[in-house]
Amino acid sequence: MKPEEHAWRALNQHASAQLRNGFADRVLRAAHGPQESTWNQLQAQGAAQIRPGFAERVLRAARAAADMPSLGSQFALSAATAAACLAAVLFLHMRSIDQADARNLDEWQQIVAAAEDMDAGGL
Repeated sequence: MKPEEHAWRALNQHASAQLRNGFADRVLRAAHGPQESTWNQLQAQGAAQIRPGFAERVLRAARAAADMPSLGSQFALSAATAAACLAAVLFLHMRSIDQADARNLDEWQQIVAAAEDMDAGGL
């Protein structure tokens, strides 16, 4: 026998000794769930607790809660979304124009400085 097999058997025996009697039966019962007669009793007891017309009231409330928004509210949401998008586009456009202007001004300043150096050196 390999040493691993001996260790596994010893672990199995130790774990089995820790379980109470009837553990496997309780696990199988829990896995299968209640019997059909138990479910029928639970359903009958639950039905006795509910007042007549409960399902109809629930459906009516759900339908009332799922009303479509009005045309005006949809238009207002669309207008607000369009305004936000336009503001974002204008902001980014102005920012890119300002960056391009700053970059062009720096380049022109370099050209002017080079021209002044040439003029000063040529005199």
